[in-house]
Amino acid sequence: MPNAIVLGGTGLIGRAAALRLARAGWDVVVTGRDPRHVPAALTEAGVRFVASDRRDPAALAAVLGAGADLLVDACCFTADDARSLLPYLPGIGSAAMISSKAVYVDAQGRHINSPERPDFGGPVREDTATLEPAWDGRYRSRDGYGRNKVAAERVLLESGHPVSVLRASKVHGVGATLPREWHFVRRVLDGRRVVLFAHDGRGFDHPTAAANVAALVEAVGERPGSRVLNIADPDVPTGREIARAIAARLGHAWEEVLVPGDEPGRHPWDVVPGITLDLRAAEAIGYRPAGGYHDLIGPTIDAVAAHGLDAPWAAEAEDADVDYAAEDAYLARR
Repeated sequence: MPNAIVLGGTGLIGRAAALRLARAGWDVVVTGRDPRHVPAALTEAGVRFVASDRRDPAALAAVLGAGADLLVDACCFTADDARSLLPYLPGIGSAAMISSKAVYVDAQGRHINSPERPDFGGPVREDTATLEPAWDGRYRSRDGYGRNKVAAERVLLESGHPVSVLRASKVHGVGATLPREWHFVRRVLDGRRVVLFAHDGRGFDHPTAAANVAALVEAVGERPGSRVLNIADPDVPTGREIARAIAARLGHAWEEVLVPGDEPGRHPWDVVPGITLDLRAAEAIGYRPAGGYHDLIGPTIDAVAAHGLDAPWAAEAEDADVDYAAEDAYLARR
């Protein structure tokens, strides 16, 4: 039985990867700080939990010292995070580092977190230019996140070991800390009968199901190599289409109002020009998606709605996400 270690295995991507591997016959260990964050499905699948701080050298040595057939690092954000893995990579058959499309820049140097949206002119391939790396470890900012990810990628890709860097887009799935679907679920729960879409509803930003990241992780485990792979869903719905899927799932009806400008009506997928990731490199090594956005999003919508208006993320999301006064003022002027 092949064995796998998932660092950060209680998070959205880590738990999906662990569950996929366990169901495929792998012996899986996940790490995290709090066993209460381990879903019952993982325990039932035979996944073992080890309490471990990713940035504690002694704890990392205890987890990785014996090696593994597959290592999945779901919480590698900086060059120092990546360097901490280097002593153990000779004992790892294949490794997957979870990265992000936030590393990409267009011809003008704009990235997804820039004040002005990038324009990639078509599907983004893995050889698209990236941000200059940041080696300072300050990744908790819109500009620092992508730069520190680039630095971490470079450390691992230059190690000479079989490390696959997986660049995900807008990740979704049951258990997300701040689910983007909340934007529209909240409006359903509040009984809004009108929903607004900025940019005439044209915005889209390629979603990535955690289950599809897990499918690629399994392929990487079976086919080790040093490479960069985009990972996303096979479909690319607009925010307007996502809103329709959410309303339909929850049995809600509303009028759609298309706003020509950039507000009101902004939403998490309001990216114009829209962004699509090229997935051919992943497909070439055997990636087969678990499903498309519309195939997989149902349980997430149900779980988000089940929390109701007292959802743990509601207060964090409200200021930036819920401005009904601006929406109502726009509607009154129509």
